[in-house]
Amino acid sequence: MQGGDRGGRIAATMKRLVRRLDPTRPVTAAMNGGWGSVVTALMDVQGFNYENAGAPADNMDAIHRRFPGKPMWGTEVASTVSTRGIYANDAVNGYVSAYDVNRPYAWPCINSHFGILDTCGFPKDNFFYYKAWWGAEPVLHLFPHWNWPGREGREIEVWCHSNLERVELFLSGASLGSRDVPRNGHVAWNVRYTPGTLEARGFRGGTQVLTWTRRTTGAPARLVLTPDRPGLDADGEDVCVVTVEVRDADGLVVPVADNPVTFRVTGSGKLIGVENGDPSSHEADKGDTRRAFNGLCCAIVQAAREAGELRIEATSPGLEPAQLVVPGRAAAARAVAV
Repeated sequence: MQGGDRGGRIAATMKRLVRRLDPTRPVTAAMNGGWGSVVTALMDVQGFNYENAGAPADNMDAIHRRFPGKPMWGTEVASTVSTRGIYANDAVNGYVSAYDVNRPYAWPCINSHFGILDTCGFPKDNFFYYKAWWGAEPVLHLFPHWNWPGREGREIEVWCHSNLERVELFLSGASLGSRDVPRNGHVAWNVRYTPGTLEARGFRGGTQVLTWTRRTTGAPARLVLTPDRPGLDADGEDVCVVTVEVRDADGLVVPVADNPVTFRVTGSGKLIGVENGDPSSHEADKGDTRRAFNGLCCAIVQAAREAGELRIEATSPGLEPAQLVVPGRAAAARAVAV
């Protein structure tokens, strides 16, 4: 349909409707075939879903030669199948490892494992792969975590995403060797687990540029709240996403923590949702309690129409609670057509 006359008529109608709603931005389509057809001619920007490099007439370079003035981009080119904070496949719970070498499971999964962010917006490990090779700033990201009780002496696959030239890995101060970083790739070691500190040091031109450390943590001890913005517009619509971290007594995020967290919101606003990024969680999104998933969860709060402080309290049995105040500034309500 993307390449035929019927597809062209549908695309023209959809583009016309989009233009009616927003005439300011270009229109694109995420196409998995039919490139170079009437739909391509209609689109302002040509999108490619998994362009077929094996078909010379259909690949991105060939279409670009036919339409040299048309911008083109990859609308979907990688699935990045992984579960945040999970490093071994778990078919019972529906989790796949962070190494992006698997396909997702069915039930009890309630959403896709695709993407470099989870449903809270927390980055998965492969987020840093793209950041390394699509950005200019130096990147060094080491995983997995280093909390593996019961696996002492067994090998753990350790990866590092980086755009630096060389990475050296240390376990509690002892070097485990260095690796040259391949272009668009990663470096890896098999490390026998012992509790302690796993550290990566990244080098460029012989100079150490970055370090990344994973430490074996203690037990969960307290909660920490962090808002995604300093304040809210008191318009009855503005929202703030509040990240919850479960930390140990030394202030480290406990990467395997699953403590239940209960929220209480008072003042100028309300709680409208809770999440944890667990693709197999069957907890209610509209509630006041959510378990941490691998050390993290979040609450979504919404401003009232009156300026004032929105106060959030998070509690969990046996843990030190956390409080947060988000100011609400006076703001005009959005005009609504009647």
